Amino acid sequence: MSNRDAHTSTQTLVRYRLPDPPERHPDEVTSYDYVHLVGNPHFLARHFGRPETTLVTAEKFVTAQLRSRSVRVPDLLIAFDVDPDLYSEQNGYVIADQGKPPDFILEVASPSTARIDTVDKREDYAAFGVKEYWRFDHTGESHGTRLAGDRLVGDHYEPIAIKEIAQGVLQGESEALNLWLRWKDGELGWYDPATGEHIPTFDSSQAELAAERTAINAEREARQAAEQRVRELEAELRRLRE
Repeated sequence: MSNRDAHTSTQTLVRYRLPDPPERHPDEVTSYDYVHLVGNPHFLARHFGRPETTLVTAEKFVTAQLRSRSVRVPDLLIAFDVDPDLYSEQNGYVIADQGKPPDFILEVASPSTARIDTVDKREDYAAFGVKEYWRFDHTGESHGTRLAGDRLVGDHYEPIAIKEIAQGVLQGESEALNLWLRWKDGELGWYDPATGEHIPTFDSSQAELAAERTAINAEREARQAAEQRVRELEAELRRLRE
């Protein structure tokens, strides 16, 4: 297929765009507070890389196909080996056109969506074929648990083991992301099993940069001090020879 044919095909494909999701209930700002305000989508996108084929997004419809009545609006959606440009053009994630379901979806608890998150969306995401579906509740009062995850087995979800790794610290493993999700002090964290450390954030990156600068400055000062000592010894040697 020529580039022109491919472009024409894409234009035909996206003649219909999904509408913008309706305005959310006021108590649903929890998704903003615990996912977006703290920069999780950006940190995750930087961690995974490959922005040309990796989608880390939220607050748009996901559906099996265009014009379907079965739609959901996840708080966080992650998909690998997909077309982010097509997502933008269609104003949402259309599984039939992307060629695969999302790999990961997360919902953040709010009082008005408790049953929808734990029952209705769980059923719909399983029907969509979403590989993993996670729920985060900063208090545990809405979902009945602070952290929960499901992994698709066949056509249904099976719970992912959530462990208390320290007093009041809950953790589960996402195979889809190759990350640990952690509930700690009411916050959601993303940890790399290879290092055991949180994936880089703005603050950690700034701290690492500051440490590198401190080390460089210390090395430069030590080198300058050594060079100065050499000069002093050479001067002393010349004096003794005279």
